[in-house]
Amino acid sequence: MDLADPNDDLVSSVSLYTKRPFYLYGYTTPFLLVYTTWLYNWFFVYGYNEYIEIGAISGIAIFIIHVLVLLSCYWSVRFQAWMMCSRVSPTAADQATYAKVIPTENNGSAEMVRVARTGPHQLWFSFQKIKYVFDQDKKIFRKILFPVDLAMTTYRDWKGWEEDQINEKTMFYGNNEVEMKVPEFKELFIERATAPFFVFQVFCVGLWCLDEYWYYSVFTLMMLIMFECTLVQQQIRNMSEIRKMGNKPYMIQVYRGRRWRPIPSDQLIPGDIVSIGRSGAENLVPCDILLLRGPCIVDESMLTGESIPQMKESLENISLEASRYFDIDQDARLHVLFGGTRVVQHTSPTKTTTGLRAGDGGCVGYVLQTGFNTQQGKLLRTILFGVKRVTANNLETFFFILFLLIFAIAAASYVWIYGTMDPTRNRYKLFLECTLILTSVVPPELPIELSLAVNTSLLSLSKLKVFCTEPFRIPFAGKVEILCFDKTGTLTSDDLVVEGIAGLDVDQKELTKDGVCPVEKAPLESIQVLATCHSLVQLDDGLVGDPLEKATLAAVDWNLTKGEAVIPKRGKYSGLKIFQRFHFSSALKRMSVVCGYTVPGTSETRYIATIKGAPETLKSMFVGVPEDYDKNYLSLSRRGARVLALGWRDLGSLSHQSLKELTREQVEAEAQFAGFVIISCPLKPDSKSVIKELVGSSHQVAMITGDNPLTACHVARQLRFSRNPTTVILTSVSPGEWTWRSVDEKEVFPLTSPKQLGYNQWKKFVSSYDMCITGEGLAYLLNEKIDIAHRLLPHVRVFARVNPKQKEAVITTLKHLGYHTLMCGDGTNDVGALKHAHVGVAILSSNPPKKKKEKEEEKEKAEPDKFDKLKREGKMKRNEVRRPDPKDRLSARHAQLQKMMQELQEAEEMQIVKLGDASIAAPFTSKQSSIVSINHVIKQGRCTLVTTLQMFKILALNALILAYSQSVLYLEGVKFSDGQATFQGLLLAACFLFISRSKPLTSLSKQRPLPNIFNVYTILTVICQFAVHLGSMIFLVHQAYQREPRQEFPDLEKEFEPNLLNSTVYIISMFLQILTFAINYRGHPFMESLTENRSLLYSLAGAGGFVVMLALGWLPEFAEQFSIVNFSDDFRSILVKVLAVDAGAAFVFDRLLLFVFGEGKLNIRV
Repeated sequence: MDLADPNDDLVSSVSLYTKRPFYLYGYTTPFLLVYTTWLYNWFFVYGYNEYIEIGAISGIAIFIIHVLVLLSCYWSVRFQAWMMCSRVSPTAADQATYAKVIPTENNGSAEMVRVARTGPHQLWFSFQKIKYVFDQDKKIFRKILFPVDLAMTTYRDWKGWEEDQINEKTMFYGNNEVEMKVPEFKELFIERATAPFFVFQVFCVGLWCLDEYWYYSVFTLMMLIMFECTLVQQQIRNMSEIRKMGNKPYMIQVYRGRRWRPIPSDQLIPGDIVSIGRSGAENLVPCDILLLRGPCIVDESMLTGESIPQMKESLENISLEASRYFDIDQDARLHVLFGGTRVVQHTSPTKTTTGLRAGDGGCVGYVLQTGFNTQQGKLLRTILFGVKRVTANNLETFFFILFLLIFAIAAASYVWIYGTMDPTRNRYKLFLECTLILTSVVPPELPIELSLAVNTSLLSLSKLKVFCTEPFRIPFAGKVEILCFDKTGTLTSDDLVVEGIAGLDVDQKELTKDGVCPVEKAPLESIQVLATCHSLVQLDDGLVGDPLEKATLAAVDWNLTKGEAVIPKRGKYSGLKIFQRFHFSSALKRMSVVCGYTVPGTSETRYIATIKGAPETLKSMFVGVPEDYDKNYLSLSRRGARVLALGWRDLGSLSHQSLKELTREQVEAEAQFAGFVIISCPLKPDSKSVIKELVGSSHQVAMITGDNPLTACHVARQLRFSRNPTTVILTSVSPGEWTWRSVDEKEVFPLTSPKQLGYNQWKKFVSSYDMCITGEGLAYLLNEKIDIAHRLLPHVRVFARVNPKQKEAVITTLKHLGYHTLMCGDGTNDVGALKHAHVGVAILSSNPPKKKKEKEEEKEKAEPDKFDKLKREGKMKRNEVRRPDPKDRLSARHAQLQKMMQELQEAEEMQIVKLGDASIAAPFTSKQSSIVSINHVIKQGRCTLVTTLQMFKILALNALILAYSQSVLYLEGVKFSDGQATFQGLLLAACFLFISRSKPLTSLSKQRPLPNIFNVYTILTVICQFAVHLGSMIFLVHQAYQREPRQEFPDLEKEFEPNLLNSTVYIISMFLQILTFAINYRGHPFMESLTENRSLLYSLAGAGGFVVMLALGWLPEFAEQFSIVNFSDDFRSILVKVLAVDAGAAFVFDRLLLFVFGEGKLNIRV
């Protein structure tokens, strides 16, 4: 039975265990029996001397299996639990000592954690810094419940903890610590040294030692240890960097035991009443705090990345109904100070009202969540425990390795079967050779190859001011089919223009041709609404808040003071003071403000209410509306203007108490209509060109906005989201009856299901009209007509008047239908959708820092020198040792790994994402306000995807050629010299490196990349190319035998000496290696072509030319150095012709298959 909370977003499964005694572990007693059986059979049944080789090989095999079982306990938590522990049922939970915790997908790795029984909890454990406690009633482990869902009045009337409760509550919740313990070097090194990749390498080194290659074995081992040490050092530096991101403790005023006292901020517990003032240099908000008294202005850029300071209202400023409960998702944005943010300005609570006031004049707040449970803690946990190993697709990689292993096993079996035919051959050496074949066909550099491709994209994106906290999502960007955009602030600009007021009964001469009255000629009531109904605030640095509200205040030419008063810059109107705000709500689609002015000649304050919101929402709330109300706002919306209805109400004189007790409903009732404010939202300069490129690159685009459907449809047509002549909107006629109505209302037809219409009619409808669905329509479809929703949603161009939850529902439904989705929004009200999309990009406008051009230029200049240095090192080592075949693989791998490790180390240095760059809103954060970052993300995604796929193809071909040459040719006595092997290793390392460094093209192509490894094109091209190469090798080996007779059983132990067969095989294997890179490098239309990737081109052209010249005999000095014998003219002619035919045939096969099967297609099902 699973003990995880089904609603938990971090843990997917919890099961309890108790550890068995050591002698009952799966790797102790069972293996003791196996070793005993082996020794008994070898010594007493079969005889030691008669079966010395078989006995030794069996012993080695058992030992290797034993070590693998032991290490598997480190690698797999499930295996560890199975081998070392016994499962405990939930009813006997008291006996458990360990819990196996499996996180949800992409949230880190599974762990075995100790179960504790201290404090008030009967059973608990800590996983990824979060405490989980056992709920006896529900029989599940759940997170500690913080006080985040109480009644609003409970918070307001709370007076803090009493002295005798402090210890108990501290034990219950834990301290407010966002501290990370940086592990010691030894601990991290052991973790890396037991990783499968490192163990595999050590195993290979062990094999080479057994084969008497001591020098290279020890050298390789030292090099591996050195690299692991540098990576551990880098990891420690990264973790220290993350540790700095946590809050530093400082003294803070807390109300405990009925009095204010200073305590360190790391000792805060939920339920504490604290005083929060303007943040000093280091003193950030210590945890998530609900504001009870006094408003604040907060810089949340460290958390959301958003540079505009946010206004936070206290609970005392809003009327609280007894039945209203706090909803952290809805209310946090307005009332909660998040941990890690900076208070820019605060207003001390007034003395006139009852309630707590701190001695230091700070705002009074209620501690909601502490430690790693805060929003800041959540972001740090994503950076700390997110996916560490970055690969394109782990499952596919696993199947790819299995595919290669089949060939490796076949090759090793061939060597064993044919090798044992020679009675004089050493079985021990033969077994070693078989094991070496198995290890070399599965490329040990594969994990580094895949990481390099993704890390290169990470580096490129960070240079383009796009930061990523979840690197595994980059390849998804290459597979994206449906792109969803928020409209306001994402597609449209923040430079808004207030055109005027419409719908008023004023002199016709004062109206423009569209029936709009300029703001300066508008009546006083309309002016007062625009001047007061907003959430703007005046700071030392100037006015901050929503750009739309800034534009309306500037249009009426009034000033906002720090004391919340608005004063006209000129004219006869009196100023107004804002007393109470009912902030804008996505659910209500409106906001209202209570303000007042002093009647001239008296001390009396007269109060008025000002309201603005969606025209259709406010219509029923007005006392009376003009006859042409609907016609007016609909015609203005159709031309793309943002239309808000304005309301005004005289509240008369009120006592202070009456003002405080006013509810939102009372303020907004019986208002007078004060016109429509018309705001035009110009598109961002590059929105049109970006959308054009995205649509042209085989993507489906959709707009998801909270704005009016007619305005949204107009913008969609401007941006060419809508390609058909008619856009239809799903409209409710009566409860349960919905129709499609065109924007101009000329066409109307009922909502019909695909089954009723039939496939052809449904296809015609979907392709002839662009569809727009409103939030109400979406709710109806998802609740009542889910089958229609599933067929319709992928084809909808505009979702209008949708709230944040519905945005999320659109994305999750599209994902459920199997589409790869991308969501682009502004990171505030789009958080749910951004989190749920395969690729979520938060567009945040902030000033980019100045670039350090000099440093970058120096780095670029230094880049080519690295490879030259490696080359020189390779040349120095080339002649130090002269050994036969396995040495070649050693030096080749050695050079390749050294290069890759260096690259990976550099990438890991850049991989750390800092707070302020990352956003809690989305996996990708763009620090530029333009949506061009979407193109960058998709380009890098496609480039990574294609790079990964071609690496798999090249590795597969190299592995297959290697399988043949190490098995068949090994038994024929073929060997390579040290010089040959070093050159081959360096070339392989360089080519893979230059491929992973490929840059995407500047524009997106119409053609889509293939989404995965196992497709018809990849499998057929690998098989066909291998068949061509195999035919060439067999033919040339046969030709060499005709000229140099072969021995039946060649001596495999003798020193390397140049001969015709060795030289022929070396030249063709080098040529095939170069050819594999040249043919399978994809290039256009996704990334630089071979001619543009200069470093790869020069490497391949230089090496290819060198090999051909060796074959032609034009370089006798090099031929001698590389141990190539002099070929006869007829053989040379055959060799060059075969190379040419091989190259031509492999190229033709690949391009033919690419043309037929190689193009990915956008498949939106009808």
